Amino acid sequence: MSDNIFLFVPNLIGYARIILAFISFYYMPSDHIKATFCYLLSGLLDAVDGHAARFLNQGTKFGAMLDQLTDRCATMCLLVTLACFYPKWMILFQLSMTIDIASHWIHQQAALMQGKTSHKFIDAAANPVIRIYYTSRPVLFCMCAGNELFYSMLYLVYFTPGPTIIFGVGLFHILLYITTPVAIVKTLISLLQLYVACINIGIIDTNERAIEARKKK
Repeated sequence: MSDNIFLFVPNLIGYARIILAFISFYYMPSDHIKATFCYLLSGLLDAVDGHAARFLNQGTKFGAMLDQLTDRCATMCLLVTLACFYPKWMILFQLSMTIDIASHWIHQQAALMQGKTSHKFIDAAANPVIRIYYTSRPVLFCMCAGNELFYSMLYLVYFTPGPTIIFGVGLFHILLYITTPVAIVKTLISLLQLYVACINIGIIDTNERAIEARKKK
């Protein structure tokens, strides 16, 4: 009897992440405590399901896709909320959503065209920044966590500055200032990822056209 991959532990954790994300979306307009708790817990479980997949040897393509879609959708929904809270800066949130979705999608498509099974597989000849970003788990975790924390703090400071820490500045504002550079760098990496993926697809197109031209001779 074949394994039911839909009931693998990492995928069950993935379902829990989705439920937590939806609860967070529901409370985002009105209850920042419940919304933030569920959102961040869903994000933290992102690291847990990966460890579970490796420890239990239950890594699956479905799980990887579920994980990636949950990440993207959760961030997009938070950005939609932020765009409503900060209409003056709506264009920046729209740009952030566009860059995030476009860069991940085209990078994955480029990887699939090259016969790779994961969007995180990087050729040795690829850009070193992206290679480090995807092959170093600490770097990837810090960048992704810092980026999510940045948007979470933007969300929280709409309601409250948080407990005062120093010089009358609230905790949430301090965390916002700390994570702002991370969010900027993450966006720049996404743009670089988008550029490299476009170049790779262009190379694939050029090679395929050259092969077709040789066949016609």
